[in-house]
Amino acid sequence: MGHVNLPASKRVRQWRVLDLVSAAFFGLVFLFFLLVFTPAGDSLAASGRQTLLLSASSADPRLRLRVSAAIEEAGQRQPRVIEACPADTAADHMPCEDPRLNSQLSREMNYYRERHCPPLETTPLCLVPPLKGYKVPVKWPESLHKIWHSNMPYNKIADRKGHQGWMKLEGPHFIFPGGGTMFPDGAEQYIEKLGQYIPINGGVLRTALDMGCGVASFGGYLLAQNILTMSFAPRDSHKSQIQFALERGVPAFVAMLGTRRLPFPAFGFDLVHCSRCLIPFTAYNVSYFIEVDRLLRPGGYLVISGPPVQWPKQDKEWSDLQAVARALCYELIAVDGNTVIWKKPAAEMCLPNQNEFGLDLCDDSDDPSFAWYFKLKKCVTRMSSVKGEYAIGTIPKWPERLTASPLRSTVLKNGADVYEADTKRWVRRVAHYKNSLKIKLGTSAVRNVMDMNAFFGGFAAALNSDPVWVMNVVPSHKPITLDAIFDRGLIGVYHDWCEPFSTYPRTYDLIHVASMESLVKDPASGRNRCTLLDLMVELDRILRPEGTVVVRDTPEVIEKVARVAHAVRWKPTIYNKEPESHGREKILVATKTFWKS
Repeated sequence: MGHVNLPASKRVRQWRVLDLVSAAFFGLVFLFFLLVFTPAGDSLAASGRQTLLLSASSADPRLRLRVSAAIEEAGQRQPRVIEACPADTAADHMPCEDPRLNSQLSREMNYYRERHCPPLETTPLCLVPPLKGYKVPVKWPESLHKIWHSNMPYNKIADRKGHQGWMKLEGPHFIFPGGGTMFPDGAEQYIEKLGQYIPINGGVLRTALDMGCGVASFGGYLLAQNILTMSFAPRDSHKSQIQFALERGVPAFVAMLGTRRLPFPAFGFDLVHCSRCLIPFTAYNVSYFIEVDRLLRPGGYLVISGPPVQWPKQDKEWSDLQAVARALCYELIAVDGNTVIWKKPAAEMCLPNQNEFGLDLCDDSDDPSFAWYFKLKKCVTRMSSVKGEYAIGTIPKWPERLTASPLRSTVLKNGADVYEADTKRWVRRVAHYKNSLKIKLGTSAVRNVMDMNAFFGGFAAALNSDPVWVMNVVPSHKPITLDAIFDRGLIGVYHDWCEPFSTYPRTYDLIHVASMESLVKDPASGRNRCTLLDLMVELDRILRPEGTVVVRDTPEVIEKVARVAHAVRWKPTIYNKEPESHGREKILVATKTFWKS
């Protein structure tokens, strides 16, 4: 048989099909090698992973865990990078104080303004971007008096409170003259007036609580008297007053006195202050006065300025407030205009008594220092429920308090010995941080500091000579040592690190943590309650651009932390521990990059 000769047109079509099939085959082979053997594959995979990261927040929680595990275990060749959150989160994103979510909750006792955290699996895995025009903050102590307007472009307080000396806009800065609603002539003059009645100087008073603090000028100016003030206010219509306080370098915290105890230990504050805080102290069976009494150290001072103190049309409220103070045997020190000053008795000698409010002591089973999501009680805390000599007049004055062994440290077996060893250990460690690791502690670059796992506050105590303040955080699932931290003249809060912290974005210059992995593990089962990625995304939210994170942990954990650090756009470096320390620790020092979305 002869060969069949196909028409030319058919031969062309046949070869075109073969060419296309061959090209597709070799293209797939090329793509396979590209993805597997070159960095481009990692880049493409990372791009796909970004979609997973964002979708994981609204999908199966198991997907979120897989994403976290993939980042923690990934190789270093091409680190995955987490995307930026939407631009509308940049200003004031606080997941647990989100008015869009909380506005539907009950108004009773301001429940809707307390912490209400969304389920972890519904929170997006993304990085809060800096505001447009954001600058590295003004350095301390200049920041007490002025900050960049572009870092917090909210004019509401300046417009409404400028005539009272709160703050005003001048060129590129907000200026803080130091005034307040009840002290428009300035906090310094107001503090000088209070000094006529209470021992502001001399180290008798060290820790203070300022309730409804505004922009925290009162606490800011008390620092000159070596009084360390925890200023708090809720997220409210004044737009980020706590964020202004922190931008100024003044200790502050977002909180609401509502249905729960505030996250502080019993008898921790030497002075409690309210300047037009508008807390209804005698409402709800005087629950709020009882909570103030729990927080105030025996022999400490309570100062209330503004309503209802000798205030027009508030005669009954003022009368009831005085009656509650009498029922608790508070000594009236002075009524000066619209300011009243009481002194709490230093010993338990008052209740039970006949009083119109039905006040009585809590039973012996009450631990007054339990204060993490703990409902307010209708009973008065027994001073005898806390052992030790910790009243004003018996506790050492500042600065001796810093190094004197707190009696309440006996919460642990051999507490005093553990405390002393912890103090010496942190002196060595901080010296190593400064001298060998070149961390900028002690310089103007670092003002707002957090210790995420504070124990006895040894890290903060070792920084006492530096121009910093330290938020000492005692994790809620660990031993209750926050009372000892307050006894030594430091401040802090309880917190669960599987939830967002109650502060605004970009509020800390340096965050320190020892044993990071222990913060995410359940102490009973050893299982993770959340992931390192969840935790470090939250740390990125509260850390300022160019801020520093210092992590101490085992080499295995440090390697995981380093991988996650790349994913959240930090620049990590791993160091050996100081020569004098025992154990297998490594130290990771990471810098948050100043990226823009």
